[in-house]
Amino acid sequence: MTAAARAVPFSYAGRVADGTADRGPDVRRYSRVVVKLSGEALAGPVGWGVDPASLAQLADELLAVHKLGVELAAVIGGGNYFRGRMADRLGIGRAEADNIGMLGTVMNALMLRGVLTARSESDVRVMTAIPMETIAEPFIRLRADRHLRHGLIVLLAGGIGQPYVTTDYPGVQRALELEADALLVAKRGVDAVYDSDPNVEPDAKRFTNLTYREAIAAGLKVMDESAFVLANEHRLVMHIFDVAAAGAMVAICQGEDVGTRISADDLEPGG
Repeated sequence: MTAAARAVPFSYAGRVADGTADRGPDVRRYSRVVVKLSGEALAGPVGWGVDPASLAQLADELLAVHKLGVELAAVIGGGNYFRGRMADRLGIGRAEADNIGMLGTVMNALMLRGVLTARSESDVRVMTAIPMETIAEPFIRLRADRHLRHGLIVLLAGGIGQPYVTTDYPGVQRALELEADALLVAKRGVDAVYDSDPNVEPDAKRFTNLTYREAIAAGLKVMDESAFVLANEHRLVMHIFDVAAAGAMVAICQGEDVGTRISADDLEPGG
């Protein structure tokens, strides 16, 4: 597959329309998932700010998963508003820059909640790792768990409330805290894990299954290594897929290994 071919997102036709395509009685592989969304996923092809079409498509994807009966939480990044290279140009220190980035994640969560509630009757809660009581709930693990068990969608913002940590690590940490069956990592511009950038190298090798140790040993820059180490220690299953691929989240929850599945060393594919 060439890089040009990969630039056109694959579509799992019919999956998003009602969230039940080809389900049968109940073919869910997972009962609870956490979705890791980068800020760039909301920015779309522009790469900055929020793209209305991308935001609406993302909301529909999440709602389709929720309609399956899957308990759904999402950890949201803020790179569409502020990134480290901007801080470097402005002479802003890392701790201050990360604080700004945390606020960006809250903005994204509030924006996504607004679109989700406008497009459905689902109850959506934003929970933050830093106190912001007038606009969101504080993240309390047992409260978040209760929200999920009662069918609410939970949007998790603010990372873990501390600098020097990207939202990769909080994505894994929240998935573990909430005892999710899997972490779904939505990427922009790539449909799986490759050994090099497929948009630059047409012959880049695409991986269907990996272990965390293999990913770390190969130096694959999919997520922060600390996130991989934590996921491996606690045997968390992770799926890497293209956020623009319509129906991908539903397909994963129904048992298809879309993109790349990453697991602990002692877990076989599908286990």
